[in-house]
Amino acid sequence: MKSYAEVIAELAAMRDEKYRAFNERIVNIPQGTSVGVRTPLLRDYGKGLVKGEGFDLDALLAFPNDVFEIRLLKCFAVGYTKMPFPEKVKYIERCVPFIDGWAVCDLFCSTLKEVKKHREEFMPEIQKYIDEGTEYSQRFGYIMLLGCYMEREYLSEIFALLAKAQTKFYYTHMGAAWLIAEVLVKFYEEGAAYLKDCPLEAKTVNKAIQKARESYRLTEEQKNYLKLLKK
Repeated sequence: MKSYAEVIAELAAMRDEKYRAFNERIVNIPQGTSVGVRTPLLRDYGKGLVKGEGFDLDALLAFPNDVFEIRLLKCFAVGYTKMPFPEKVKYIERCVPFIDGWAVCDLFCSTLKEVKKHREEFMPEIQKYIDEGTEYSQRFGYIMLLGCYMEREYLSEIFALLAKAQTKFYYTHMGAAWLIAEVLVKFYEEGAAYLKDCPLEAKTVNKAIQKARESYRLTEEQKNYLKLLKK
């Protein structure tokens, strides 16, 4: 397994300085805490690392979390490493605590496509993370619901979990709004009925409606009706 210094050196060889400065503003991290590696390149590097001789996922997870790309690399590696799903659940649990921004959260979620094959098995984990009530544990839960559970059979669970959203946290608020907006786009009638008696704060309901109304997948009539549901 490559050392932390070796991995950092290899990432530095892929650095794009203009991208680094731009991306640090977008993902809202302190200046100078990233290398500046574009996400597709980092994903490819992660896949290569996982397949490399002597790769050790535990050793990678022991690396410091002070660099943005290292945090992402850990998440990618957990997603890419083949293992029994119950074991993967334990590795996911080790990653969620160091999620400290929307980018690490959402890119991690998008890498965990395997969850779609284990929805019932993973649902208690989502409930656990949402029940923790922290900004990024909840965002992780809501973005996982958005990406892996957007089916009619899970709507009642989605609505029940949305009721627990700590929308005083900005990224929880935005994650919940995004989730509701996607429900409105895919299951308009159920989503609109939910909004009529929604327990969430006005700011989250209104943001969800705004996002849904921006979608080309809704009719003008549907968009106009949603406007009437704003708080």
